[in-house]
Amino acid sequence: MPHASEGLLGPDRARHALHPYCAGPQRSPRMTATIHGKPGKIDHAKAAGKFIAREDHIAFHDKRLWDIRQKRDTLMHGIPEWEQLRAAASALKEHTLSHLSQYLEQFADQAEAHGVKVHWAADAHEHNEIVHRILSERHVTTLVKSKSMLTEECGMRPYLEARGIEIMETDLGERIQQLDHEDPSHIVMPAVHKLRQDVAEVFSKTIGSDPKNTDIPYLAESQRQHTRPYFLRAEAGMTGCNFAVAETGTVVVCTNEGNADLSANVPPLHIVTMGIEKLIPRTRDLGIFVRLLSRSALGSPITQYTSHFRAPREGAELHYVIVDNGRSERLAMQDFWHSLKCIRCGACMNTCPVYRRSGGLSYGSTYAGPIGAIINPTYDLKKFSALPYASTLNGSCSNVCPVKIDIHDQLYKWRQVVAAHHELPFVKQKALSVAGRLLASPKLYRTTIKSMSTALERLPNFMLYNPLNIWGRHRDLPGVPKQTFHEWYATHRGTQSVEPGQEQS
Repeated sequence: MPHASEGLLGPDRARHALHPYCAGPQRSPRMTATIHGKPGKIDHAKAAGKFIAREDHIAFHDKRLWDIRQKRDTLMHGIPEWEQLRAAASALKEHTLSHLSQYLEQFADQAEAHGVKVHWAADAHEHNEIVHRILSERHVTTLVKSKSMLTEECGMRPYLEARGIEIMETDLGERIQQLDHEDPSHIVMPAVHKLRQDVAEVFSKTIGSDPKNTDIPYLAESQRQHTRPYFLRAEAGMTGCNFAVAETGTVVVCTNEGNADLSANVPPLHIVTMGIEKLIPRTRDLGIFVRLLSRSALGSPITQYTSHFRAPREGAELHYVIVDNGRSERLAMQDFWHSLKCIRCGACMNTCPVYRRSGGLSYGSTYAGPIGAIINPTYDLKKFSALPYASTLNGSCSNVCPVKIDIHDQLYKWRQVVAAHHELPFVKQKALSVAGRLLASPKLYRTTIKSMSTALERLPNFMLYNPLNIWGRHRDLPGVPKQTFHEWYATHRGTQSVEPGQEQS
C-alpha cells in the first residue's frame, strides 16, 4: 500500500501535512477536505423515492443505462485481450499511486519547462481561490468551461459566480443541468435522468427554444447556437483532465462534442484543473487507457476528440491547477486507496441496479453510484454513511471496472467502518443485532424461517408497504415458497428427514 507523507506535492509546494488513516473505531475517517453536495446527512432511500415516483423517468433511466452496459459488453467481447488491458491499466495505476510524489514532480517539471504555469491546491477552497486569482488578475468576467467533475467536487461555479464571474458550461448535459439549477446525475452523462420533454421545457424557459419541439437534433442545435457566442467573447476557457502524462507534462482531454477544444483554443487563457490521481507514467501507457475509457463509458470504440495539451499557444497562457482535496489522505487508507485508480468512466453506474432505479441526484454529491458510495465516505463518514448500503453487493460494478477497483469489497468494508463508528440508524442497528443472533444459531434460524413464512402469507399489506419502507412502496415481495431449500434438500437428496437444529452428514 502507498504511504502518504509530507511533501507528496513536492518539497517546496506542499504546505499541509498529510495524515495516514488508521482503520478502526478509535479514529474516524472524516477528512479535512471538502466535497460539494447537498447539506445535511444524506438519506439515499428518501431521496430515491422522489425519482422512483416518476415511473416514466425510472423506466427510461433503467433501460438507457442498461443499453449502454450491453454495448460495452459487445465491444469488450470483440477484443480478445480485454482482460489483459484491464490488468495492465490496474497495475499502471497502482504503480503510479505508489510513486505519486515522484511522478507529480516529473509532471510539474516537464510542464514548467514548456511554459505552463503550475499551481498546487491542497483542498477545494484553495483550488477555487487559485482559479479566482488567475481570472481576477487578468480582469476576466466570462469563463467558458468543458465538463469537469473536479470543479463540481470543489463547488467552483457558485464560488466564482458569487464574485462576479459568469460561467458557461459548454458540455450539453452540463449546460442542461446548469440551466435547471441541478447538479450532474452521472459522471459521463450529466442529464441522463431527463427525458427529451424535460429538456425542451428547460430550454424554452431559459434560452427561448420551442417548448413543443422535442426533436433531439433541434434541442442540441438550440444549445449550440446559444453557446457559440460565449466562446468568441470569453476571456478564459477551462477544461478538466482525463489523463496527465508525467513523462511529457501533457494533459489529455477526451470528449465527444468538441467543446473542450473550443474552450482551450479560442480564449487567450486556458486553465486545466486536475486531481493528483490523474497521472500515468508515460505516453505509451496512454493507449491502454484510451482503449478502455470510451468502451467502458458509452459502449463506443473511442471518443470523438482526444486532445493533448502540453504548452501554451503563441501569445496565450496555459495554467495547470493540481488538486489534492483529500486524495493523499485516501491514499493512506489501507482498505480504500484503490478507489483512486478510477478513470471516471461511469461503467459501475451503468450496471448498478440500485443506481439505475434511484437516479444520481439521490446520492447527494458530485459522485453517485457505486464509485460515489466508496469515495464520498472518505470526505464525511457521518454525512454519507447511508451510501455503502445503496448496493446489493452483487459485484457487477467490480466486474465492469476497467481498472479493476474492488468496489463491492470496499462497499462491504465501508459498512463495517460505519457500524464501528456507530453511524447506523437506530432501527438498522437493532435489526442487525437480531439478525446476528439469528444467523449464529442454525436451530433458531430454521425455526424462525418456518414461522416467518406463515406470517408473511397472513400479514396485511400495510405492515409491509408503509411510509417507513420507502423501497417497499414500489415493489412487491415475491410469493413465499412452499419449501425452504433445506427442506427440499432433505426430501430430494437427503437420506433422512432433517429436523430443525440437526445437521446432515
